[in-house]
Amino acid sequence: MEDITLTKSERTSQTILDSAYSLFTSQGYAATSMRQIAERSELALGGIYNHFESKEKIFEEVVMTRHPIFVVMPHIRQASGETVDEFIRNAARSMVAELGQHPEFLNLMLTELIEFKGVHVQRLIEKILPEMLEFGQQIQAYQPGLRPIAAPLLMRAFVGLFFSFFITELMLKDIIPAGSMQVMALDQVIDIFLYGVTLPAGSSPDYPAANFHPGSSETL
Repeated sequence: MEDITLTKSERTSQTILDSAYSLFTSQGYAATSMRQIAERSELALGGIYNHFESKEKIFEEVVMTRHPIFVVMPHIRQASGETVDEFIRNAARSMVAELGQHPEFLNLMLTELIEFKGVHVQRLIEKILPEMLEFGQQIQAYQPGLRPIAAPLLMRAFVGLFFSFFITELMLKDIIPAGSMQVMALDQVIDIFLYGVTLPAGSSPDYPAANFHPGSSETL
C-alpha cells in the first residue's frame, strides 16, 4: 500500500532504493549500473540524478535504511519473558526467523564489507546504537543474577552469535535441511549464549537442564 504521508519526491526515492536493493543483492554493486536501476524504477536515467548524485550514494542509503540490523531490531526488541532464559530464547528465535525470511540480507552485508571495505559501518553503528543499547539494558533488567557485562557488549555478543548462526545455516542448508534439526541447533546455540560451553565442576552432563535455575549466577 502506498504511503500517502510521503511526498512524490520521497516516494520516487523509495522506489529507487527498492530497485537498487534488489539489484545490489542479486548481482552485486559492481555489476549494477545506474541505467539498470533507472529501468527497474521505471524512470529516465536523468531522473535518478535528481534524487541521488551517484550510484555509491544510492548504495550508502540502501545500507543505512535496509541493512538487516534495522529489520531484526524491532523483532528482538518486542521479545518478552518471565526470566532472562525465556527472554533470550524468544529474542533469538525472532531474530533468526526474520533473517530467514530475507536470505538476500547476507549479500548486502558482504557487498558492504568486501566491495566497500566496511566504510559505511561507522555511520551504521551510530544510527542503530541507541536501540542496541536499549536491548542490552532489557537483558540487564533481569537482575539479580547476571554477570556484570556492559549493555553494548551484551548486544554485540547476542547479535554476533545469532547472525553467525544465520550465516552458517545458509552455508549448511543443503547438508542439514530445515526442520527439527535446525530448531535443535538453534536451541543449543542459545544454551551456549546463556551458559557457555564448559560444565561447572561436579555438574551432570545434562547441565543446565538439571541444575540451572533462572536468575542464578550462571545465567550469562
